[in-house]
Amino acid sequence: MSIPRRYALGAAGLTIALVLAGCGDDDDGNGDDTATDERGELTVGGADFTEMHIMQQMYRLLLEDAGYTVDVTTAANREAYAPALENGEIDVIPEYAATMAEYLNAQINGPDASTSAPVATNDAQETVEAMGPLAEQRGLTVLEPAEAADQNGFAVTGEFADQNGLRTLSDLAALGQPIVLAAVEECPERPFCQPGLEETYGLQISEILPLGFSSPQTKEAVASGEAQLGLVATTDGTLEDLGLVLLEDDKGLQLADNLVPVVNTESAGDDAVAEALNSLADVLTTEDLAMLNAQVDAERQLAEDVARTYLEDQGLI
Repeated sequence: MSIPRRYALGAAGLTIALVLAGCGDDDDGNGDDTATDERGELTVGGADFTEMHIMQQMYRLLLEDAGYTVDVTTAANREAYAPALENGEIDVIPEYAATMAEYLNAQINGPDASTSAPVATNDAQETVEAMGPLAEQRGLTVLEPAEAADQNGFAVTGEFADQNGLRTLSDLAALGQPIVLAAVEECPERPFCQPGLEETYGLQISEILPLGFSSPQTKEAVASGEAQLGLVATTDGTLEDLGLVLLEDDKGLQLADNLVPVVNTESAGDDAVAEALNSLADVLTTEDLAMLNAQVDAERQLAEDVARTYLEDQGLI
């Protein structure tokens, strides 16, 4: 299941141990041995959940195809892997643009900076550009963001959407009816949850069912009609099977949590790494990532296998 950074990774307890999850020395025919010897070794890291496992494997395969020898390591949360990226224990991580930008903002400008002077916006390129100088101060380089974004989404049943001609959150607000929202317990205080829906869209939230972020309980509440709207991840691969559809955030309430590579400048800041990883930027979509998550979570395929098949199908390796 996809886990929201703002609710999980940023608040999780510190876990220092990094666990080796695999390495890239298997003979799979990617790249050539001479190039590998010349390029050297890299470690791809990141958080320990399905979507990140898929992204780590994509990065590994792209970098191996470019001639590097690659290990993959995972950690429980950003507080564990971000320092390892800065000190060179990890060379490359897949990140989420807005969340990483505000993490760096808080690290450099103080814990209140993300609320008093935020740098992230609802535009991916603007957010990455604002993150760049902060990353540079920590010895990091931010590469190109993908179209794929894992952020707060709001889902209704496909039947409800069809009956009322709903495509966007603005369409839902235009119905002018009270809405029961299945979401996290903190939703009434979260600016991107109830307050944002009410202030930005004019939705009438009559009740919050505290059932969690993209949890089975939240999705079931919407599917059964107990709630009309549910807080889910935009890359949740189970929505279609449950008869749920995402409503477009047409007024840009949510910040741009697009997938973006962040690298240690000294160890992985070269053009070959950038070229390999940036090849995903114009290819990987939110819908693609939801499909890949479903293949791992629902179909029990291996993250490495779905990553390889996707990259081969897209002609990237």
